Amino acid sequence: MNSLHAVARKGLLPLYAFVLPGIALIVLFNYIPMLGLQIAFKDYSFRDGIWGSTWIGLQNFEEFTASADFWRATGNTFLLTLLRLVFVFPTTILVALLINEVRAMRFKRFVQSLSYLPHFISWIVVIGFLDAFLSIDGGGANSLLRAFGVEPIAFMGSEGWFRPIFVLSSMWKEIGWGTILYLAAIAGINPVLYEAAVMDGAGRFAQMRYITLPSLVPIISIVLILTVPSLLSVGIDQIYAMINPANIGVAEVIDTYVLRMGIGQAQYSQTTAIGLVMSVISTILLLLSNAISKRIGGEGIW
Repeated sequence: MNSLHAVARKGLLPLYAFVLPGIALIVLFNYIPMLGLQIAFKDYSFRDGIWGSTWIGLQNFEEFTASADFWRATGNTFLLTLLRLVFVFPTTILVALLINEVRAMRFKRFVQSLSYLPHFISWIVVIGFLDAFLSIDGGGANSLLRAFGVEPIAFMGSEGWFRPIFVLSSMWKEIGWGTILYLAAIAGINPVLYEAAVMDGAGRFAQMRYITLPSLVPIISIVLILTVPSLLSVGIDQIYAMINPANIGVAEVIDTYVLRMGIGQAQYSQTTAIGLVMSVISTILLLLSNAISKRIGGEGIW
């Protein structure tokens, strides 16, 4: 009560009131739905409902761990996320450093705007353009191959081409948006450091290596910590638009597997069990990555 009176005296109550809608949304969409997690331990049916369905213990967990399709989807999830982490994550930092080195302000703003724009395009539209461009019949890529006497390739229906297309489209769409945090961090670096480096004879590459990059380590650590828990969530919006019967062997991930089993085959209890396990693993990954980051670089999100 004393703290509440102190807040009221300082006139902060109107400011705290702005937070209430956000808290209400989190409770409504994140905490209340957790009551439904109990169906992971039940034989759920519409007729009996969540509370009336029969308890079956860990049977749902045993069933999905015995499924070869689940383990295939899990392997694809980790592999695709690793590819994104290896190629997209460092490239975002590199692009931010390159944009920062542009001295012509008009050109710099043009490059920034041009790199941000793909982020606002829906994945459905992006994959639609890719499908048209890479199509065997009349696609620009295969028309070019024919001009050089090369047989057309079914890019979108090929298991071998799925992963390169996934990585390259991810880079094109999200790399510019990902530079925002790094460019903001670079703008906060003390310019005196660069001035001292110039006086010592350091070139632009040396300044980038010994001043800019070390100054970005804290924000890189935080972004990496927040990225690691998403190892089990590659992004259903992109994958779902790209997946088809020809490439499902390398394209199906946990999210699409859950969608196929839950919505397509009405296996609600089993897919809820999968979601529960994935959430627990993601939490463990978050805690571990935060602890490792604090131990190595002294930076964490708490």
